[in-house]
Amino acid sequence: MALRLPYPRSFLGLLLAGFSLVALPLVGALVYSAWNTERLAEQSRSAVFSASQAARASRSLVNRIDSIERLAQQAALARDPDVAADYAQVRRSLRQIADELYLLPLERAQLDALNKVVEEEAALYARLSGPAPRPDPREVQRLTAQLADHAYEVLSISHLVADREVARLSAYAEAVQLRLVLLIVFGTAVALAIALALGRYIARPISELDAAIRRLGRGDFSGAISVPGPEDLQTLGERLDWLRRRLAELEAEKNRFLRHLSHELKTPLTALREGTELLNDQVAGPLAPPQRRVVGIMRDNGIKLQRLIEELLDYQRAVHAAASLTPQRVAVESLVAEAVRPHQLPMQANGQKLVLDLEQAFVDADPEKLRSVLDNLVGNAVKFTPRGGTIRIVARAAADSVILDVIDSGPGVPAEERESIFDSFFRGRVRPGGRVAGSGLGLAIARELAEAHGGRIGVVAEAEGGHFRLTLPQGRSRALAVAA
Repeated sequence: MALRLPYPRSFLGLLLAGFSLVALPLVGALVYSAWNTERLAEQSRSAVFSASQAARASRSLVNRIDSIERLAQQAALARDPDVAADYAQVRRSLRQIADELYLLPLERAQLDALNKVVEEEAALYARLSGPAPRPDPREVQRLTAQLADHAYEVLSISHLVADREVARLSAYAEAVQLRLVLLIVFGTAVALAIALALGRYIARPISELDAAIRRLGRGDFSGAISVPGPEDLQTLGERLDWLRRRLAELEAEKNRFLRHLSHELKTPLTALREGTELLNDQVAGPLAPPQRRVVGIMRDNGIKLQRLIEELLDYQRAVHAAASLTPQRVAVESLVAEAVRPHQLPMQANGQKLVLDLEQAFVDADPEKLRSVLDNLVGNAVKFTPRGGTIRIVARAAADSVILDVIDSGPGVPAEERESIFDSFFRGRVRPGGRVAGSGLGLAIARELAEAHGGRIGVVAEAEGGHFRLTLPQGRSRALAVAA
């Protein structure tokens, strides 16, 4: 069983939690960058301080060595207590400066030079302050010159401390920059991964809601609706489930009403038709010619009434079917061939000629519903085309649609009826020599199904005869579901 994380109490809380999780790696990268920047600044301050201390102490060391050189030459000439006191004081200052230099991060060469300065100064002081005879001034001059050379060596090496610290800081800065770039890339990747995972996590209840609404739109009221997620979305799912139950009740009531209506109408109508058939067959006795005409009128109107009831039920079923499309990729040529097949015998009986001009085109449509549209249009053309007339069906593909034209050589549609002809139960005026008018539901059914496919149907005004045009978008199934 897959592990499912719990949802917050509200959808807003879910969004805030998701935003916090996505921002967490970026905030971590920002904190790490700030910490590395602070370390780099601290090391920079330390390097500057070390370089300045080394330079200052080295210059002080050289100054003290110059003083020691002068005092040592004076002490070599004569034992003067004041000179000895000054020498001791300068020597203590020299030791303090040397101790400061020992605390700095010195390189090996600088440390060796400093040790030589300290050792040689100590040896010189021992020679000058000891009980032994005073050293030769030339020897003292040689020792102090050697001591000064080592002191200047310490000074020259100290200048390299700043260069070394700058190089070290540059290398450290490059390393920090590389780590920060890698951290930004890694943090961004982690943030994107978390965002994708949270997107699916957040979109799950939304997709459940979308699927539930689609099921209701298709007229599928069978399964219960349960939406996971925060409490407000769960409450919305419960309301959708209540709506599903209510729609199922209304659908059942409507179907029950239609069944009862058809039963209540067909039962007495059947009795009337049977009675008129018996009278027409003169089972109850011979009828006079006027009586036979009355019986014929009753019989014809009974048949018409039965056909109207059946077409009314067909219209209700068609309106319900328009909201529950099952679209698939279909070829227009094969769809037209299937729609024309049932009308070939009536065309042959009337001597009508069928002309097909079909380009290769495909649409995303419910084949059964679209075939019903074409069937109504072709049936309407057969009904109003005179004997020996021509019916043309033209199909062509446009930029983003497929256009189907059904053209007949009949009287056409008057201008004042072109907008009303697709209304339910509208039959128009009876023309001289015209056929028996229908129920006025065929074109209404065709319009319902065409609009359910996201298309449109209309009468072409400039054409001679009857010219109906069906335009279907070349959309995908999602657009068809929205149109339905």
